Amino acid sequence: MRHILGPEDFRLMPWANGKGVTTELAREERDGRMLWRLSRASVVEDGPFSIFPGIERNLTVLTGPGFDLSGEGISLRARPMAPVAFPGDVPVTASAVSAPSDDFNVMTDRALPRPRVEVVFHPRIVRADGALMAVYWPEQARLVLTDEETRVGDAPAIAVWLPRS
Repeated sequence: MRHILGPEDFRLMPWANGKGVTTELAREERDGRMLWRLSRASVVEDGPFSIFPGIERNLTVLTGPGFDLSGEGISLRARPMAPVAFPGDVPVTASAVSAPSDDFNVMTDRALPRPRVEVVFHPRIVRADGALMAVYWPEQARLVLTDEETRVGDAPAIAVWLPRS
C-alpha cells in the first residue's frame, strides 16, 4: 500500500483554542474517535496550545527559530528538526517566540502505542518494519503513507511510524 498526498489533499482547520489554523495532512478515525492525525501549523506568538484529552503529541519545528513549551511537569525546547513529545491534555504554553515557526505535529490516541518520529537528513532507505509509516517532505509539501520501504532523498524528511489500530 502506498498513498501519495499533496496540498490538494490537505485540509485547513481552525485550532481548537481558536488562536490559529492547522493544515491537516492525514487522519485516521474509528467510530468517530481520532486514532492519529498528522498536521502542520505556525506558531507566531506566545500563547496556549489547544488541549486534546486522551491524546499524545509530538511536535517538530520545521522552519523558524522554535520556541519553549511549558506546563505542569513540562519544560521543553522546541528547536528546528528536533522532535519533542508531550501529553495533549496538559495545558501547555509556547513562550520565547521571537519569530514565526512552522511545525509538524503527530497526535495519537493515548490507548495506542506511541509513534516513533525521526528526522531524516541524508539519503537512505526507510523501512516500515510492519508499521504504517508516514514520510513528510516539508519543502515539497508531500506526504507518503505506506507499509513499504521508501527512499528519502537529499531534502530533509520526517518519518513517522504510526500505531496500527
